[in-house]
Amino acid sequence: MSSFSGRLLDWFDQHGRKDLPWQKDVTPYRVWVSEIMLQQTQVQTVIPYFERFVTSFPDISALASAAQDDVLSHWSGLGYYARARNLHKAAQCIRDEHGGDFPLSFDDVIDLPGIGRSTAGAILSLSSGQRHAILDGNVKRVLARHEAIDGWPGKTSILADFWVAAERYTPEARVAEYTQAIMDLGATLCTRSKPACERCPVNSDCVARKAETVALYPGRKAKAVKPLRKTTMVLAAVNGQVYLERRPEAGIWGGLWSLPELGDRSLVDWCTEVLGSGAAETSSWDVLRHSFSHYDLDIQPIVVRIDSTLGKVADTQATVWYTLDDAPPGGIAAPVQKLIDQLKKSEYVAHR
Repeated sequence: MSSFSGRLLDWFDQHGRKDLPWQKDVTPYRVWVSEIMLQQTQVQTVIPYFERFVTSFPDISALASAAQDDVLSHWSGLGYYARARNLHKAAQCIRDEHGGDFPLSFDDVIDLPGIGRSTAGAILSLSSGQRHAILDGNVKRVLARHEAIDGWPGKTSILADFWVAAERYTPEARVAEYTQAIMDLGATLCTRSKPACERCPVNSDCVARKAETVALYPGRKAKAVKPLRKTTMVLAAVNGQVYLERRPEAGIWGGLWSLPELGDRSLVDWCTEVLGSGAAETSSWDVLRHSFSHYDLDIQPIVVRIDSTLGKVADTQATVWYTLDDAPPGGIAAPVQKLIDQLKKSEYVAHR
C-alpha cells in the first residue's frame, strides 16, 4: 500500500462519511443508483431523491418493470434527465441479459447505458471490493493538486495523466474504503474554493500546496460565452387544468411532460391547430430564464384561458389535460414545474 493511500485510509477511519443512505444495506444496485444520481449533483441534494427512489424501486426488477413516466417523475427536479432514462434502460438490460442480477464483470458493467469507466469502477469497488480506479470530479481535484497535473481534465491527453495517477494510488486492499475516502477528501477538505489544506492527510507531499498554487488546479476549460436561446411556452388553462405534451425522447427534457412551445406559429394559429378553438383570454408573464450547462434559455410564458377542453385535444400517450391538484403524469422539468406552480396559485386566487 502506498504512503498516499495509507494516510488517506487512516484519515477516513476517523473522519470519513460512513452513514450515507447508500452505505447502508450495500448492494451493487443501491450503489449504482447513488453513483448515477451523484453525477454533477451534491450529496445533500441527492439524499432525499435516493431514498424516495429506492423505496419505490427497491431492486432491479422493480425498476425494469416500472413505466418510464414513473421513473422520470421520481427524478423531477434532479436534472440531467438522460441519467434517469439510461438507468431505466440499463435495468431492463440487466433483467433481459443478466437474469436480473447486477453484473460483476467490469466489461459487462461498462457496456450498460449511462455507465462509463469511472462509474463502473466506483460501483464494483464500493459494492464488491474489486480493485478499480475512479475519477469523479472530487478525485480529479485531489489528484490535480497533489500531483500538479496541468491542463483541463476534459482533454483526452490530460485525462490520461489523471488515470495514471489514479491507478498508481489505488491500493490492493481496502479498496472500497479507499474509493470512498478519496471522494470524501475532495468533497470535504480539498474543495473547489477555500480548501482546508492544513487538515489534509496528504498535504506533506502535495505539489500544489508546496508551490502555493492550489487555486490553479484543476485546470479549467477556456470559458466561452453561453449562447442565449428563446422560446414561448403556452399555459392553456381551463377549470383547474393545463394542457401538457410529452417531449420527444431525444433532446432536452427527453420523455418529460412539458408545456407546449409555439415555435414559428402565432398564438392564434396554435390555438386553432392544437385546441381547435380560439382563446377566451390571454396574458403574458415575465420571462423565465433557465440555465443549462451549454446555453441559457429564456422562456416567455403565455397563459391562454379557454372555455372548455371539448375541442380537438383528448388525453393520449403524448398529450394530457393535467388537473393541477393531481399528482403529475410523469417527470416534469424544473422550470416547467415552476410555471405550473405559478398557474396553480393564479387559479386559486381567481377562484377563491
